[in-house]
Amino acid sequence: MYLVTSEEMRKIDQYTIGTIGIPAIVLMENAGRAVAEEAARVAEEACPASGRAPRWLVLAGKGNNGGDGLVCARHLAERGWDVCVVYAAPPESLAGEAAVQRDIAQRLGLAQVVYEPGKLDWNRWDGIVDALLGTGTSGAPREPYASLIREANASGKPIVAIDVPSGLNADTGETADPCIRARVTVALAMMKRGLVLYPGAEAAGEVVVRPIGIPEEAAHRFGVSAFVLNEATMRRKFGVSLPLPRRADTHKGTYGHALVIAGSRDMSGAGLLCAKAALRAGCGLVTWAVPESLALPLAGRLPEAMVRGIADGGRGDWRETPAERLAACAEGKQAVVVGPGLGRWPGDDAWLRELWDAVQAPLVVDADGLNMLAAAGSPLSWPRRRAPTVLTPHPGEMARLCGLATPEVQRDRIGLARRYAEQNGVVLVLKGARTVVATPQGGVYVNTTGNAGMATGGAGDVLAGVIGSLLAQGLDADAAAALGVYLHGAAGDRAAAARPSPGSLIAGDIVEAL
Repeated sequence: MYLVTSEEMRKIDQYTIGTIGIPAIVLMENAGRAVAEEAARVAEEACPASGRAPRWLVLAGKGNNGGDGLVCARHLAERGWDVCVVYAAPPESLAGEAAVQRDIAQRLGLAQVVYEPGKLDWNRWDGIVDALLGTGTSGAPREPYASLIREANASGKPIVAIDVPSGLNADTGETADPCIRARVTVALAMMKRGLVLYPGAEAAGEVVVRPIGIPEEAAHRFGVSAFVLNEATMRRKFGVSLPLPRRADTHKGTYGHALVIAGSRDMSGAGLLCAKAALRAGCGLVTWAVPESLALPLAGRLPEAMVRGIADGGRGDWRETPAERLAACAEGKQAVVVGPGLGRWPGDDAWLRELWDAVQAPLVVDADGLNMLAAAGSPLSWPRRRAPTVLTPHPGEMARLCGLATPEVQRDRIGLARRYAEQNGVVLVLKGARTVVATPQGGVYVNTTGNAGMATGGAGDVLAGVIGSLLAQGLDADAAAALGVYLHGAAGDRAAAARPSPGSLIAGDIVEAL
């Protein structure tokens, strides 16, 4: 599923109308009908047997979004509903196709009022269609839109938003004050970025994408390279079907050997979770490298893995462990994961740089490894590796990598992830609610699996192990990162469903649900 910006959608609209020749009024008709169908579904769910016709308000702005709303109002009235159009601005201010729809509504005798603050009796109505502001608007809504949005939210009635909730930035997911809080948002033709990124995803409620006559090939024509990450995307973009197939005549060596460099005296659990996740994700063999003094105590914790103790001077940490010893361990491995639970020490960025240069296999850098990378300076000055590199930062780590504040990272997750991946030749996995996967070629995938219960210590260590496992099994870095993120979130969803509350979820539950 394509994920478009407002500018991309504008170009696609123009192409559809001007080059393909589908009139704008036809697209508007299709849009309004689709919204009416979704509003009918919401009304049925909210009040399935009321014994009377639903009573709904349609809040109409003066742009094309308002025109879509007027078509919706007409189709709801045809169903026998009691419908009233509330114009945010005088009806004569509408232009183009929206003015055409205004005239049709007036000729049909649809009830209409021009909004005045405090004058609407919201209690009389069962639901609301938000057709105030579309994807072409930016910044906080001005009056009278702002007051109308606040009153609609305060009414407590279910709201169906057209394309994006009014007040939502369609590109970044930022929400203005005020912003419509929708129960359902009907995305027209294609998903808008702001609908899948928080806080916009919360304001949008359930998002339903409805076709209106715009061909999907138009998105390809204009170079749209962002996608919603789901099983259909995995099949179409990477040729990967779930579950990953296994032939009958195979053995453990068929599915790769991953090296996990993780854990220290104070954080051995991070390495355990990472190594176990790599095995659960299907890797044939896993070697878990740990400081030598921890090897014997940890060996029995994960008998399926080979625990390799690396000389540590009896400290239980990595500060006296030569990087070349780990590079030697990486020889013959199909993937290496470094970072979970390593800890920090003076000169650790130089230690990681040795691994960065020496390891010939695909490399996943997570957790403390990312902080070491950030200590080397921003922007990253290290040479690009010949083998693929996957970085898996959470927003705080991403902020350190980029020399930004965390809120700046969250303000434009897609744009920042894409720029970093392209500039540094890495696959960037920006974790969090709706994890973003960005590739060196400019592709972006936004994941929708996962839940708030996964905000727990160790969940990121599990993800690093899953991605490393998929790399070891032979997937390319783009596919391994995207599939790893998707599987990790899906496992979290299964694990949460088995718990009385998502808040009781722990990282080990995610591993067991893989």
